[in-house]
Amino acid sequence: MHASMTITPANPTDAPALKALLEAAYRGDSARRGWNHEADILDDERTAPGEVEALLADPAVTILTARDDDQLIGCVAVTRKNASLAYLGMLCVAPDLQSVGLGGRLLTAAEDHARTHGIAAMEMTVIDSRDSLIAWYERRGYLRTGETRPFPVPRDPPVTFVVLEKPL
Repeated sequence: MHASMTITPANPTDAPALKALLEAAYRGDSARRGWNHEADILDDERTAPGEVEALLADPAVTILTARDDDQLIGCVAVTRKNASLAYLGMLCVAPDLQSVGLGGRLLTAAEDHARTHGIAAMEMTVIDSRDSLIAWYERRGYLRTGETRPFPVPRDPPVTFVVLEKPL
């Protein structure tokens, strides 16, 4: 990662690269090169065809991208839920660049973006069995709310999300 690394909002032309990054970071053998993956829990696509394009077209969603020169190396989505709450999702870093602080920089950028838009709190969901990831967010001020939510697609065994929230 070079000094030329920038974090800027995505645009519609970024959709194919964003989908490729999300799949590489969360699923399959490429994801196993990093510590933060779901490859051992889930084996389907992380994002459905057209999903990234739909998010980029949604005025309530901002996807921030990290680029090293022109290469997309990370992203995070901030979705306004209401006047004071936003949802943080799709935080990912290219597997070969994990553990160098980029995830933390993206998280800070997402929180700063939400604050500048009047958001008072950020929530997220994390698969309940991902203890190291939950601990990473807890070290950054996110707390378990006690709420759980079902995974959007039925799984056997069932997958459950825990809800984490941080006041901004």
